[in-house]
This record gives sequence, structure tokens and C-alpha cells, in this order.
Amino acid sequence: MALSFSTTHLHAHRRVAFRALSRTQNARISCSLAPNQVQAPAPVQTGDPKNKPECYGVFCLTYDLKAEEETKSWKKLINIAVSGAAGMISNHLLFKLASGEVFGSDQPIALKLLGSERSFQALEGVAMELEDSLFPLLREVIINLCCQGKALNAVASRNVKVIVVGNPCNTNALICLKNAPNIPAKNFHALTRLDEKRAKCQLALKAGVFYDKVSNVTIWGNHSTTQVPDFLNARIDGLPVKDVIKDIKWLEQEFTEKVQTRGDAIKSLVTPTPEGDWFSSGVYTSGNPYGIAEDIVFSMPCRSKGDGDYELVKDIKFDDYLLKRITKSEAELLAEKRCVGHLIGQGIAFCDLPEDTMLPGEM
Repeated sequence: MALSFSTTHLHAHRRVAFRALSRTQNARISCSLAPNQVQAPAPVQTGDPKNKPECYGVFCLTYDLKAEEETKSWKKLINIAVSGAAGMISNHLLFKLASGEVFGSDQPIALKLLGSERSFQALEGVAMELEDSLFPLLREVIINLCCQGKALNAVASRNVKVIVVGNPCNTNALICLKNAPNIPAKNFHALTRLDEKRAKCQLALKAGVFYDKVSNVTIWGNHSTTQVPDFLNARIDGLPVKDVIKDIKWLEQEFTEKVQTRGDAIKSLVTPTPEGDWFSSGVYTSGNPYGIAEDIVFSMPCRSKGDGDYELVKDIKFDDYLLKRITKSEAELLAEKRCVGHLIGQGIAFCDLPEDTMLPGEM
């Protein structure tokens, strides 16, 4: 699954839908308006019948929103495209997006649900569930089928932010960004924030503190059994982890294995990072300050001002153990990159992966 979002203006007109979608490949539902937010409908001017869009009943009617105090204070509409939108992870995410939990209670959104042709009926069902929920901030739902990287390159804002979830997410993110050369590579992310939260939870349990006392945790590298949870730079209640947890064997073995083998990222980019802390995200390595190989997607420590952008954290400590693990994860990602050379414009692909890189239970 890949998720992307970009900013546009809140349109003056919206469509309101109350019945099932027709089976088309470019269906649109615009919904989630309370009764007091609409005026009497006016017919759409269709013009040339040949150019008339496929629609049914109220899908062919346009409503003008009343200028209510609530909507006056809202931000500009943002477009959010979610691929694999019929899947379980996306289904959970979509309702968080529509409710305002991710971007805030004053941020209207338009959802673009992307999927394969075989998932189209499921996408229609998801769209109708969203419609029935009557989220005030949800202004449009559109269903489309597309090739993600090339579609982003063709129509997305140059400021779009893309988060890739489907594994192997680092290499999938690399494929996506290579197929969207007009979008800055820095705008693509591979999800590792969940692994960071797992690491924080394990450290908190071991130290006997609540997890909000754990900070400065980094997940380095790939989302696989070679990823590196960094306890050298992490802190518990402001103290270095090693000053709190003396069991080095646990840190190097059991802690690392638990984070690797147990299966918000967006909020980290739209919310300012707390002073002195950072978050983990798989990002493009070009120009990184750590000496990690260029032209791959690698999880590294980031900070954000909440504007959708980020910077890499420079004041990071390394020891021999951490460097050894990072090098192993780097080698795995370089091998994965060679496997997909034909998809990223680098000639004939060949695979020399030493072992299966997927996590237990993944296909």
C-alpha cells in the first residue's frame, strides 16, 4: 500500500451521493455533509450529451455549500491517494483520515481510492461505508485504477508526500520514486515508524517505565530481519538506555529480535518533532551524513517542523556493533535493488540475495 497527499484549494461546489455506485472505472462520490450544510439542488449543465459524465440520480446534481462559520475556519482541501485501498491496513487508515484524527479537525480532505480491477467491487463497498459515516471533513471520494509511480509523476503535486507500506517497503519505495522522476526523491518514505514504536514499547517494559519516557529511538535500514533498532542513542527518562538497562545481552539479542519479528507515520510529518527527539522513516539516502550507500531507501532518524518536510539528524553516535548491523542491512537493500534493476531504469535485473529477506509470516 502506498499513501500520498497533496494540497489544493477547497472547491466551491461538491456533489452529494446517497445511492450505490455504478460500475465504472472512474467513479466519484462526494459526501459527508450534514443537512444544514447544503442548499436546494440545482441541475448540472450537461452541454454536449457526448461529454456527459456517467452518473445516476443525485450524482448528476451539484450543491452549493453554505458559508458556515465552521467551514470558514477550515484549511485548504488536501488530496490523499491510498493504493490497495480495499485492504485491511488501508481500511483501518481511511477512517482515521476521514475523521480528522491524522491531519486535524480543521483539515478537509478528498480521498482517492486506488486498486486493481479485481478489487473494484470491494472499493465501492469501502466508499459507501465512508459515505454512510457522514464525516464532515470528507469532501470527496473517488475510485481509480492506476500504476502508482507513473500516475504520481503524471498528475500529482510536486510537493506530494508518499508513504509506502507494502513489503519489501524500502525497495517498493525505491521503485515508486524511480518511476516518478519529476517528484523530489526526498518526498518518498518507507514505513518504519511502527517498528520504532515496538522498540519503544520493549525498552519501556524492560525498564519498568511508561513508554512516553522512551525517546530518541532509531530504526536503521530495511523492514526485515536485518533492520537495526538503535539502543545506543535511545534514552529512557532522559538517560542513555545503557545507564538504565544494564543487560547488554538482552539489548543485542532478545530486544533486537522482538523488534524485527513482530509485525502515525503521516503525523510525524505534519506535526513538529518534540525538541531533542526524532522519528524513524525509510527515506532516500542521497546526501546522507552517515556514509550509507547512495540511491537506496534506508530507515534513518528524521526531524520535522510539521510542514511535511524533514531533515536527517546529524548528532548520532555509532559503535562497532551498530555499524556492523547497519552494514548488513545496507548490503541486503543493495542486493534487493539489483533484483529490481529492470523496474528502476538500471538495465537487466539479477538477484544474488543470500537468503529470504521477508519477515516471518510474510509472502
